[in-house]
This record gives sequence, structure tokens and C-alpha cells, in this order.
Amino acid sequence: MIDEKAILREILRGYVLPVRGAHGVLHWARVRENGLRLAEAAGADAEVVTLFALFHDSRRVNEVRDDGHGLRGAELARSVRGSLVNLDDAQFELLFEACRLHTDGLTEGPPTLLVCWDADRLDLGRVSITPRPKRLCTDAARILIGWAHERASRDHEELIVKEAWGL
Repeated sequence: MIDEKAILREILRGYVLPVRGAHGVLHWARVRENGLRLAEAAGADAEVVTLFALFHDSRRVNEVRDDGHGLRGAELARSVRGSLVNLDDAQFELLFEACRLHTDGLTEGPPTLLVCWDADRLDLGRVSITPRPKRLCTDAARILIGWAHERASRDHEELIVKEAWGL
């Protein structure tokens, strides 16, 4: 079981952007929801998808352009592996690569990577970008575009943010 609240405490200790900014907790929660909806349909590892949602933008230092932030988020996950992140080697490699490569525009790879990337891309409405179906990796994501874009565009706050994460 993932202790999301403890992971978030650790992330937020070093998070320098606004907590509720474009790449903060509201985004992470929507990416989590998007990913969990996609995971079952695509045969992805829901645990890795959940951790991706938390770590992928966790070490951004700029809201606009921030080369290397995915790798920094992956390295943060590595630093808490064995204490807050308990994945086997294969799962951790998927998490690390999903974070590291999430801004590279890739559309091919193992199902878990594809779901992570789609979950993030489906939330582009928060920065006034409509996701393009051809840039998504899975059919399941293409089906969810309208639903996810509407939520992202209005900066929807998932219940988990307050109820489970306490933010």
C-alpha cells in the first residue's frame, strides 16, 4: 500500500513552485485519476501509475520551461526507495523511466509507461492546450479526452487533495 500522504509531505519539503500552481497538487491528483482510469483498460501497473502522478513534476523549478525536471523527480523517487517507495526492480525502472521521459513526446513502450504519459497529457487543459488524439498512446486515453480536458480546463480539484492528502 502506498502512503501517499507521507510521500507528499516529503515532496512538498523541497517543492519550490506554488503548491496549487499549474504543476502542483491539483495537477498531480488529476493525473492520478486519469491514470487509474486508464490503467485497467490498458493493463498497466496502477501502483506505478499512482507514484508517477506524484513524482513526475515534483522537482520542477519553473512553471513554463524546465528541462530535466522529470529526471529530478525520478531521482527523488529513488532517494526514498525502500522507505516511502516500495517497488520491485522492474516496477521501479518503469516509474523512473516514466518520470524521466514524460516530456519527450514518446508514444511507444510498455503499457505502464504509455498510461503514465497519457495521464499527464490528458491534463494539458490546465495550461489551455487541448490534447491531440494522435499524440496519445492508448485508445483508452482517446476516449477520455473530452472528460479529462473539461476537468483540467476548469482546474477541477479531486476529493483526494483535501480528504486523503490533507491539502
